[in-house]
Amino acid sequence: MPFFSKYKNVLLIFSSILLYIFFAYFLERTEFNILISLWFALFGCFYLLMQNKQISFSTLVGIAILFRLIFLFATPSLSQDFYRFIWDGRMLFEGLNPYLTLPENIVQQNNFPIADAEELYAGMGELNGSHYTNYPPLNQLCFFIAALFASKSIFGSVVVLRLIIILADLGILYVGKKLLEKLNLPIKNIFWYILNPFIIIEMTGNLHFEPVMLFFFIFGMYKLYQQKWALAAILIGCSISVKLIPLLFLPLFFQWFVCKNNSQKDIIISVKAKSRIRNLLKLSSFYILTILTVVILFLPFLSSTFIENYSKSVGLWFCKFEFNASFYYLFREIGFLFRGYNEIAIIGKITPILTILVLIIQTFFRKNITLKQVFTAMLFGLCFYYFTSTTVHPWYLATPIILSVFTKYKFPIVWSFVIILSYQAYANNPWQENLWFVALEYLVVYTYIFYEIRRFHRKKMIN
Repeated sequence: MPFFSKYKNVLLIFSSILLYIFFAYFLERTEFNILISLWFALFGCFYLLMQNKQISFSTLVGIAILFRLIFLFATPSLSQDFYRFIWDGRMLFEGLNPYLTLPENIVQQNNFPIADAEELYAGMGELNGSHYTNYPPLNQLCFFIAALFASKSIFGSVVVLRLIIILADLGILYVGKKLLEKLNLPIKNIFWYILNPFIIIEMTGNLHFEPVMLFFFIFGMYKLYQQKWALAAILIGCSISVKLIPLLFLPLFFQWFVCKNNSQKDIIISVKAKSRIRNLLKLSSFYILTILTVVILFLPFLSSTFIENYSKSVGLWFCKFEFNASFYYLFREIGFLFRGYNEIAIIGKITPILTILVLIIQTFFRKNITLKQVFTAMLFGLCFYYFTSTTVHPWYLATPIILSVFTKYKFPIVWSFVIILSYQAYANNPWQENLWFVALEYLVVYTYIFYEIRRFHRKKMIN
């Protein structure tokens, strides 16, 4: 097929453009058969582009930006969350604290302090509107910027929010490339994130703000590599202030700070002890500065009511909601078998404890001296949390994907491919999961994890 070989890249790019246009402007999430067909086709094009060694870095950058710009004027079709983002931003724009009021109460009182209140409430849905917002302050700042430029237009707000996310992804591309160079890893690895259809659709398309969180986090990790730990702490604190997930990673920095400079066997014991004490002080300062950054950013909203509302809202994800779960569904069935009812309230409290134990084991009993090792520990620690969680929304995978870029593991890429099966739940009216699809998703993921671990273990044994 000489014609295909000669124009393969052009055909792949053009096909992707058409598929993304259909995805952005003509697809409904209830159309699962069409959704999954488009998804598989896009991933096929993505994989072939990634396997092409002749295509240049700058060309990949250009098409990654182009694919994102296709969504610029589209209304998200796979998620309703953006309505709540716009609501919170407009509340802030009007000088109101979004953490203290429920959209449900405002609508019921027929008191509308913001434009398009009824349309935004209808868009976000009763479930979202009946809970207090749980988006941290820097995420709220993004929502406020959208209100600042488009306080009376939902469409205008969508465009502004999307531009922020695109800029964040470009920041990840720039900083991620520099960090890959420093770690002596292939710079094209960054495109497993940047060019991934999952990232383009779930972040740029559906307006989820993981890219803003990940920009601050990867920037912080780059500064950590440069030994600028104070700036790294501030950046990671900013990352936590967009999404709380990076809080899980804080224990994993222990060895990088404390053990990094103490590995030489010939070092004098007294000097080694002084060095360890100095590194412990540096680690403590890093933690303090990170948490202080988070607290300062939350300060404008702090009150006893805020703390109560926010803790309740975050707690819902552990003890009330369930979606696309893995081991939790097995635990739930065991609970039904022995207790006769759903034990989510108990299981949801055990999951964070198990995650903390795994992170402690990784912190003290696994070698995490280099940044590559730290990234790997973060990847498996976070995935353990997701594997035992009650709720795993598709956009959560953005973090494992970017972490995998700096490791030898690629199972998050496979997961991003099969997680589309979770959207089968939206094809039903009313919404309902088909656990066979969930089982198939995780069967593929666990099989590939086992394959990668076994393959790398064999390589290690041979070498």
